Amino acid sequence: MLTKFETKSARVKGISFHSKRPWVLASLHNGVIQLWDYRMCTLLEKFDEHDGPVRGICFHIQQPLFVSGGDDYKIKVWNYNQRRCLFTLLGHLDYIRTTFFHHEYPWILSASDDQTIRIWNWQSRQCISVLTGHNHYVMCAQFHPNEDLLVSASLDQSVRVWDFSGLRKKSVAPGPTGLAEHLRNPQATDLFGQADAVVKHVLEGHDRGVNWAAFHPSLPLIVSAADDRQVKFWRMNDAKAWEVDTCRGHYNNVSCVLFHAKHELILSNSEDKSIRVWDMTKRTCLHTFRREHDRLVLMQRSHKGHSVLQDFMRLLDIPFISLNLFAAGHDAGMILFKLQRERPAYAVYNNILFYIKDRQLRKLDMQTNRDAPVMQIKGGGRNQPYSMSLNHAEWCVLVSWRVGDNHSYELYAIPRDGSDAPSIEPARGQATSAVWVARNRFAALEKNNQLVIKNLKNEVSKKIATPTCEEIMYAGTGMLLLREPDSLQLLDVQQKRTVASVKVSKCRYAVWNSDMSVVALLGKHTVTLCTRRMQQLCSVTEGARVKSGAFDDSAPQPVFIYTTANHIKYCCKDGDYGIIRTLDVPVYIVKVIAGDSGARVVCLDRECRPKVLSIDPTEYRFKLALITQQYDQVLHMVRTAKLVGQSIIAYLQDKGYPEVALHFVKEPRTRLSLALQCGNIEVALEAAKSLDETDAWDQLAKAALNIGNHQIVEMCYQRTKNFDKLTFLYLVTGNIEKLCKMMKIAEIRKDASAQFQCAMLLGDVQERIRLLKASGQTTLAYLTAVNHDQVEEAEQPERNPDAQYICPPLPVVEDMPNWPLLAGSKSVFETGGDGDVVAAEVGDEPLEAAGAWGDEDEDILLDTKAEGEVEGEGEEVMEDACDDGGWDVGDEDLELPEVLAPVSADIDGGAEEAAYFAAPSRGPAVALAKLRTVHDHITVGQFEVAFRLLNEQVGVVNFERLIIIINI
Repeated sequence: MLTKFETKSARVKGISFHSKRPWVLASLHNGVIQLWDYRMCTLLEKFDEHDGPVRGICFHIQQPLFVSGGDDYKIKVWNYNQRRCLFTLLGHLDYIRTTFFHHEYPWILSASDDQTIRIWNWQSRQCISVLTGHNHYVMCAQFHPNEDLLVSASLDQSVRVWDFSGLRKKSVAPGPTGLAEHLRNPQATDLFGQADAVVKHVLEGHDRGVNWAAFHPSLPLIVSAADDRQVKFWRMNDAKAWEVDTCRGHYNNVSCVLFHAKHELILSNSEDKSIRVWDMTKRTCLHTFRREHDRLVLMQRSHKGHSVLQDFMRLLDIPFISLNLFAAGHDAGMILFKLQRERPAYAVYNNILFYIKDRQLRKLDMQTNRDAPVMQIKGGGRNQPYSMSLNHAEWCVLVSWRVGDNHSYELYAIPRDGSDAPSIEPARGQATSAVWVARNRFAALEKNNQLVIKNLKNEVSKKIATPTCEEIMYAGTGMLLLREPDSLQLLDVQQKRTVASVKVSKCRYAVWNSDMSVVALLGKHTVTLCTRRMQQLCSVTEGARVKSGAFDDSAPQPVFIYTTANHIKYCCKDGDYGIIRTLDVPVYIVKVIAGDSGARVVCLDRECRPKVLSIDPTEYRFKLALITQQYDQVLHMVRTAKLVGQSIIAYLQDKGYPEVALHFVKEPRTRLSLALQCGNIEVALEAAKSLDETDAWDQLAKAALNIGNHQIVEMCYQRTKNFDKLTFLYLVTGNIEKLCKMMKIAEIRKDASAQFQCAMLLGDVQERIRLLKASGQTTLAYLTAVNHDQVEEAEQPERNPDAQYICPPLPVVEDMPNWPLLAGSKSVFETGGDGDVVAAEVGDEPLEAAGAWGDEDEDILLDTKAEGEVEGEGEEVMEDACDDGGWDVGDEDLELPEVLAPVSADIDGGAEEAAYFAAPSRGPAVALAKLRTVHDHITVGQFEVAFRLLNEQVGVVNFERLIIIINI
């Protein structure tokens, strides 16, 4: 089992694949429906309107619809394009187990725990038939893919086949058969009517409740799974149905079973945490896949008291996109897997493609498209070969097989020139992989990680120990690539030594160009290009899986063309990469055939059918021409090729070719940006005129100013009406005439400041005097006239009687040599005495935590006297700020005037205690910092400060009346 995609979510109850798109729906136990793109591993949408678990889910085969049914007894029809529920169908009285669309009619089939099956017309939104007969929960009901039949499975231990042809005749317009019958007998009437649906067969054979039943896509077969741990086959005809055989192997309840759409296989899953693959013809189990860590709860008990299955897995396949893809839901999410690889085994020599299809080696001439069988491949059984390696010198081929843990190879001799293949048995051996290393030697990696070199007779000639090797790949004559867990080694087989290595994790395939100078190392999501000596050139990481690739050697440098799950892409040696075209289904490139007009890609699809796809190599050829400086070819491509798209423009900008990008852009904003980058002012001017936006003109003005094109700068400033910059531009260019115009424009705009500036720049003294007089600045006008000898304009201004002298502000506190200082707390080491810890002089709060000056008196100005201490003892005198020697300039003998003499900041009192600020004692003293209003200052008697605040805040100038009130 090859796991392709896995999700983590709540318990998955139902799964449905889209018929054409790579989408899958998962209905969860928490009531959410998830829509996933499994190719891109992306959650596209969530739908959440059900109350409780959603068990039934199904895509419509043609319309953008899906239907869901849940434990809230509701059936909802959704439109995934509109991302909403269109309508709800009500009628069931218990949990709804499954819901399915009919492939042709506008019908929905639902099965419920209310022991009924209902058929709904989703166009009329009505229930058109109710099928009764089961006497226990109906766990599953499905339409036949071609006939007017449906099958149902119930916990009453029976499987029933219903014929609803009567409902079709009554509800749907008659088809070809019904119309012919009506024309043959137009008068015939059914007196008693015809039942909508009748039970055609009742299949009884299970010993316990049946959980699932399904039709074969083309044969008259039914398969069922039940709680008796058995999977049963049933065959039916028009008259009867009977049991064919039973598959035993599960050791717990079997939840679901289905037929493989292509092979004679049956898949079943069980609560024993396993998925089993059965051979329909032999009724034997071929494979068993277990996922021990996924199952958390095997059974749950419902409120009805009955044992209800907790689905371990629900399996569905995709009949249109991929016949080999299945999905399984479990308690922790969902997995998508394949039963076997779909990558074809092929090898290329010159223009000849060898590939294996249906156990047959075929040869395709890629020049003439002639495809012919070569010989029969005998080994492998039902399985596809893993890989093949061609020896074109001896015309031999190595075919490798990987079936479970059994890895083997076969050596075939290819017939030459269309002759019949020899009847001898191929040489066989056990090895993980086998590739040719010389004309008559091939290498095989055995399971014990030992590399053996063998000859054409399959005889060992040399052994090389490779303890950490996981895979071997071809690297030229006498050379091998050895894949290790985190690197790739280049091994010289003859010398038995490693020549070079490169750090690449989990490399799956190595693809060489024609002259073996460049190799592409393909990982699951990475493409790494290296030289012959494993020097890494570039690496590309993809979101989707990388499938295959081949080199285009017709370009100046080899270009690697590779495929992902949904694209054909290219990668150059310098790391440039891009998308060439999209793919509907994955393909595997085998060769790139390039010409002057275009290129073709020869590839194989998953059915091993050769295909030829046309690709457009213009983009990567254009990039290579730029890199190799083939500018004549670049210009030819610019004129003739249809290079469009934001990617090529962004590439040219990034690589420094904006002038080339201009040829591809028509949008004005982008053209402006590109033209400014390459300095093409003419193109930028055209783009700016098209946009006619302020920002565009500003960008153009800046670029034009840098190159000295002041005429375009003038135009830009005029368009944006930037008069200041325009005035300065006229000044620096000496355009006096236009400076005069700017002064007139400023006068019209009534901008006196701009007008005065222009007058200054022009030297127009009279205009400046006039402007100063007009604005009331008579003094400045007089000074200007006197300084410039304009006697007739010099008028002595009158003195302002209200003018006052400027006075300095009053100090807040007079005669204070120092500001009040914040006292910091002292540590224990500074205050410690005779071994006893003495309390700090001031508050314990550190200086950094203190507030602003005088925020709290109680915290800042503390009583520092200890109990029983004599005043003046044990106190330290605070040092002057300059006593630490920081200003040591030899000022001991410097005589200072009395006003500048240094003052000791003795805050503790002393001889001059009355002349300095002293910290008040603890008590209800009013702090200066709290005096914020006029009322506060008047309260403490600071009248002058209060008067000054009144003058500044409310404009009071006469305080005589207030002084009288205060004195009273």
